[in-house]
Parts: sequence; C-alpha cells; structure tokens
Amino acid sequence: MMMTNEANQREIVLQVDGLTVSLHSGREIVSDISFNVHAGETLCIVGESGSGKSVTSFAVMQLLDPAALRPTAGSIRLEGVDLLKASSQELRRLRAARMSMIFQEPMTALNPVERIGKQVMEVLEIHREGDHAGRRARVLEMFQMVKLPDPERVFNAYPHELSGGQRQRVVIAMALILRPRLLIADEPTTALDVTTQAQILRLISELQQEMGTAVLFITHDFGVVHDIADRILVMNKGRVVEQGKSSDILTSPTADYTRRLICAVPSLVPVPSRQLTGEGVLEVEGMAKRYVMGSFPRKRHFDALHPTDLLLREGEILGVVGESGSGKTTLARCIARLVPASAGVVRLKGASVEELSSAEKRRSRKHVQIVFQDPYRSMNSRLKLRDIIAEGMVNFDFAPAEIERRCNELVQAVGLQPAMLDRYPHQLSGGQRQRICIARALALEPSVLICDEAVSALDVSVQEQVIKLLLDLRDRLGVAILFITHDLRVAAQLCDNVIVMRNGRVVEAGSAADILTHPRDEYTRYLIDAVPAREWNFRERVSGTIATTG
Repeated sequence: MMMTNEANQREIVLQVDGLTVSLHSGREIVSDISFNVHAGETLCIVGESGSGKSVTSFAVMQLLDPAALRPTAGSIRLEGVDLLKASSQELRRLRAARMSMIFQEPMTALNPVERIGKQVMEVLEIHREGDHAGRRARVLEMFQMVKLPDPERVFNAYPHELSGGQRQRVVIAMALILRPRLLIADEPTTALDVTTQAQILRLISELQQEMGTAVLFITHDFGVVHDIADRILVMNKGRVVEQGKSSDILTSPTADYTRRLICAVPSLVPVPSRQLTGEGVLEVEGMAKRYVMGSFPRKRHFDALHPTDLLLREGEILGVVGESGSGKTTLARCIARLVPASAGVVRLKGASVEELSSAEKRRSRKHVQIVFQDPYRSMNSRLKLRDIIAEGMVNFDFAPAEIERRCNELVQAVGLQPAMLDRYPHQLSGGQRQRICIARALALEPSVLICDEAVSALDVSVQEQVIKLLLDLRDRLGVAILFITHDLRVAAQLCDNVIVMRNGRVVEAGSAADILTHPRDEYTRYLIDAVPAREWNFRERVSGTIATTG
C-alpha cells in the first residue's frame, strides 16, 4: 500500500513521543515508545502476545484502566492535540469522530442485551448526526459496506445471534461510520475468514484514499502486514525492537527477534500426506441443524447445517474451513452436544451417543472437549486461572494433588508460567487467554479435541508452539482433532484432511495436500486466492540467519 500523495507524507496525524505506561507499583509495561503515523499511511505494530501492542493503542485512545495503568512519561498528539492533557469532554468529542478503534474481541465490545442496530446508531446519536431515519439508513448502508448478510436482520439481532465473524464486522462498521481521521485497528481481522478479511482491508484502504485516514494496525498476521503495511514497528516486552519500511523489515530485519517472528509464519504449501491407519473415533452421519425464528404466522426456518457426514480417525487432524456463517461452528457445537442437533447420529468409538444412559452420556463428555473461538467469553471472569483449568477435573473427581500437578504441567505446555495460575482472565492478553482455554480442554485427556478457531487469537510464534503441541498430542496420545479454522496456512501445516463448507454444506473434501494445491471446486479456489501474500514464503524471503538463543 502506498500513501495517497506527497502532502500526506508530510502531514502527521498521530505522534507518539517517549510514551511510558506503568503500573501503580512503578513497573513499566510500555517503555519509551515513539512513532508517527502520517495521513493515508498504515503503520503495523507486530509482536508477541503481551508485548505491549494493545496497551499502546489503549493509551492513544485514553482507555487505560486508571485503577491499574497510567501514562508516566511522554506525549500523544492527535493532529497537534495532546491527548494526555485533554479533558474528558474533549476526549468524548474526539473519540469516534476524529479517532476510532476496532477492538480485538467483538463480544466484549458489544452490549449483549441491546439490538445491534441500536448500538451502532448510538454512535451517531452521541455526535448528533442526522435524525432517526437518517441514522438508521446510514447504519444499514454501513452494514452493506462491510458485507454483512441481510443487513435488516443484523440490525434487529442481538450479538449472540451472530457468528464471530459477523460480530467483528459490526464492530468495524461502528468504528468506521463517522469516517475518523485516525483508525486504530487492534487485531480487527482475527475472527474473519480470508474473503471477508480481504473485503475489510479493501474498505479500510478505500477510506484512506478518500479521507487520508491514518491507520495504526495491530496484528500478528504477517500476510496482512505484507499486503497493507507502509511501515512496520516491532515490539517485544514493552519496547520497540525495530521499525522501518515494510519491504525492509520483511526481507532484511536487523533484529533476531523479528527474524524469529517472520520465520514462524506457516507456509501455504501443505505438509506431505500421512497414511492414516487408526480406528474411527468419531463418526457423524446426517448431522443437521435447523433454527426456527419468529412465531406464527411469521415463523420461518433457517438451516444453519444441512445433513453432513464425517469420519475422524484416531491420530487424525481433520480441518474444517469456510467463510463466516458457513456452518463450521454449528457442526462443532452439535458434535459436542452444546446445542441439540435437528437430525443425525454421533458415534463415539462405535457407540451411538443417543443410545447411552444418562450416566454414560455424562462420562462420555470427558472424551470430547472443545476450545472456543472467543477466549474471554468462554471463561468465568471471577475465577482464577487455576480454577478455570481445574474445573473439568473437579467435576470428574480427580484428587487435589493430581489437579495441582496437572494445572502446573498444562500451563507450561501452552507456553505460560505456573505463577500465572493465580491471575484472573482480565489480567491476561487475548493470546494468553486462548492458551488457558487450550490447557483447560486438554486437562481431561480427551479422545476428540474440537478446536474452533483455537489459534486465531495467537501471534505467529505462539501459534507455532500450539501447532507443535497439537501435533505432539496427536503423535503421543493418538488424540483425534477436529480443527476449525479460516487460516488456510495453519490448515496446510496441521491438517491431514480438509472439508470445505459453504452455506451449511460440504462442497469439497479430501486430503489437505489435494484440496489446497489442486482444488476441484470454484469456491475452494476462491478461498485460496483470498489468502494474503499467498505466493510469499516468509521463511525463504528473510535474509540472514537466526541467532541461537539460550
């Protein structure tokens, strides 16, 4: 992406100079951060989970929790206005109108008891934009721009009635509706499939060209970085590691830390196919889900999942890919019995689950565990991490000493420290919360592990660790994994077989190597073509060697 014109190159929209954010104890979370974002420019901030990326963005928006964090040094200027010295009234005027933010977790950014349309209209009401009819029309127009299906239905829906990707598009529409001068995007495409991601990135690009909007884009997706970044800023442990032009950072990084991040990006070239000899662990026949909406005489049906069959063998990783709303999560929830299926049979190790007694059904639940897409929503915010991981083991009467031992082992297995077990979910970054969810799902050593976008919130280095962890579980324990993802790079490196879903139906199925290199269906080719930087092999393009660290 190139800046719109020479004048925009000289115009600084956001200037951060020597920013330091500290806990009240004095410990620095972000130290001496400096960068500029020009009009029409995209600056991508990359780094591992917990590196300070989101803290920096929250400091710019002045959304830090004053009970926990406070800026202790430096300045933040938005078109010359020092935000650290601005009054509350002035900040309210600037937010949404002059600077806006797309948050990482849409469910926490939306009110669960208010309809979607009312929440987006509220932005226009606060800034006194138009009358009620004009606001409604503007919201519906924005919903069309972000490619939400059936904008009228979405307008009247509640957040829980939308898929994760649809909720994220609502949050994006809310952030863009007043066409801000500065747009801060904190992992805005994490929950989106590749085609919707491409549409949203194109929308942001069009806004930049039309309005000269400056974009501060926080992401762990180096494919996105390759496609949109003018400049890149790399952070680690609250400090700037390096910053420079996108082409320079991606091909000739000066820091070993940056090289390690880039080389961790998975390739779109599938791993060689394995010969699967394990017995069938999970068999699904004719699984379907129909939702009934409204009441007589306006009752209508919606088929979220049409009759679907699949066989998952011991030690197999079966990928399920497709766009948001394709039925992937519905399939997973029906298999895990989190929602009742409208039709179909589930057999676990040859036994039909429906034919089991109540006690046997309860015991069978330990054999099928699920990692959800939204980590914050899937954890009890009032429990410490130790209790969250231990919950399943307590329910199945594990001994206290065994629970403590496994909690320590599991938290280390997902790349965290045992000392973190006494924290609460809100004290972790989004990626750290997802790792805790993975640890909880592994606690009962399941036969089938369902991962619903389990690595979508993770940075590339942690994603690489989790992929290796799942492969190790497969090889060591023979666990079968149903892996739902919109990231075709991850599917290429992890999955033995892949099924492609669209509108609740399977359109293509086969080995990952065949599907991702020689797709037969036009829709599959469409998905592959939408992968950002799909022709770019990051590991091969990085010059220099990675220094060995202890």
